[in-house]
Amino acid sequence: MASPCEVLIEDAPEALARQIAETAAACAWRIERKFSRYRSDGVVHMINSNAGRPVVLDEESAALIDFAATLTTMSEGGFDITSGVLRKAWTFDGGSAVPTQAQIDEVMTCVGWRHVQWRRPVLRLKPGMQIDLGGIGKEYAVDLAAARVEDIAPGVSCLINFGGDVVARHPRRDGQPWRVGIEAAAKAGTAVRIVHLTRGGLATSGDSRRFVLHQGRRYSHIIDARIGWPVRDAPHSITVAADTCTQAGTLTTLAMLKGMECESFLRASGAKYWIQACPASPQ
Repeated sequence: MASPCEVLIEDAPEALARQIAETAAACAWRIERKFSRYRSDGVVHMINSNAGRPVVLDEESAALIDFAATLTTMSEGGFDITSGVLRKAWTFDGGSAVPTQAQIDEVMTCVGWRHVQWRRPVLRLKPGMQIDLGGIGKEYAVDLAAARVEDIAPGVSCLINFGGDVVARHPRRDGQPWRVGIEAAAKAGTAVRIVHLTRGGLATSGDSRRFVLHQGRRYSHIIDARIGWPVRDAPHSITVAADTCTQAGTLTTLAMLKGMECESFLRASGAKYWIQACPASPQ
């Protein structure tokens, strides 16, 4: 998951608490092994290393590809799981390096869901293309972990947090909400706001840890796949509450891609949200 993962349990015997934590951890590790682009033993590596040959996917992998394709349609191409190859041009490490347009154009020849052949369960990429499920994987994993915990400990209130993607399935017995901090963009590790979560999912998208600062302008790691450049005028972060973490993550992603129109989009969605705005950048 490339981030800390934790489970907070309201009250349970030690044996059950350990079982809950181990169940959530096993789910996180399984999804990591199967879908991380950094591993050589998973589905994503198999797809990316197949040199344009067709790959037959299992049901779980096919469902994620379908979901990713739906997000691409909803975002009008702004979100695209083939855009991960742009890491060859961009390095969002807090430094100041910005690629040239020529460098971006070269990589963009391998970006675009329109170049992918997808007839479930058969996926075929154009040679040189890759997919990256990092934009949807953690939200899926935390929802799945919550469902697995519910199977072994129905009704137990716990908060599952995979790197800031959060879900709680049941209210606490004392009626008090779980308190979840939204990290301040300007000071990592400090909460700028506390969200009270009784049940449902919470997801945050932002640039507090991954960005480039070049000539006074902050470039977020959230790239518009249509152009190969970070989204202009996007806020530092958007946090959304929804019934599931996957739903919340979908809304944060789509909102971020709207740039300065993000709040209008979120208001129209009816979701509960919190936005950290960026200071104005020099032109």
